[in-house]
Amino acid sequence: MYRVKEAFYTLQGEGAQAGRAAVFCRFSKCNLWNGREKDRAGSVCDFCDTDFVGTDGQNGGRFDTAAVLAEHIRQLWPAGLGRPYVVCTGGEPLLQLDASLIDAFHAAGFEVGVETNGTLPAPAGIDWLCVSPKADAEVVITRCNELKLVYPQPLALPERFAAMDADHFFLSPMASPAVPDDGDDPIKRSNTRRATDYCLANPQWRLTLQMHKIVGID
Repeated sequence: MYRVKEAFYTLQGEGAQAGRAAVFCRFSKCNLWNGREKDRAGSVCDFCDTDFVGTDGQNGGRFDTAAVLAEHIRQLWPAGLGRPYVVCTGGEPLLQLDASLIDAFHAAGFEVGVETNGTLPAPAGIDWLCVSPKADAEVVITRCNELKLVYPQPLALPERFAAMDADHFFLSPMASPAVPDDGDDPIKRSNTRRATDYCLANPQWRLTLQMHKIVGID
């Protein structure tokens, strides 16, 4: 059974695929934080701003087979338009994403992208793999299409990953876990400046911003 928090059609907001139409399939659960606020401070990833607990989000649910979930995702893509693209994210998608589901997505015509923290092996068949390391968690994936590092993380500095076998290297400014009511996030503004300065000094890295939040879409 696959447990999905939410699934929706949108534009990819970050990284090398930014601006591309995609169906996001957000799986429930993560291996670096359980999603409960009371446990945040003691988690490996204590800055997550994503709700991945349960199956109660838009188009979320429990799906008995890979074929059923793939068909559910296919229904969210505009019929007959472009090359379908699904982004499997979380939480941590590799807790659930397996070869059977990748095959089912391919059979439904989808190109398969994955956003993972890199602590679990990736099954074969993924078309676009994005690794986003967190703190001092061991990264076991050694090859990816893009490395997207939330910055700054004292235990996950860019220098630690500069030699990784990746096609693209991105820094994503860290935001506050909860954005204030007025929408202004001084922590993110400061970190955006710091990330910008780092990319200017280290041009191997490129700045990526959360375009979906800037334009106000899912």
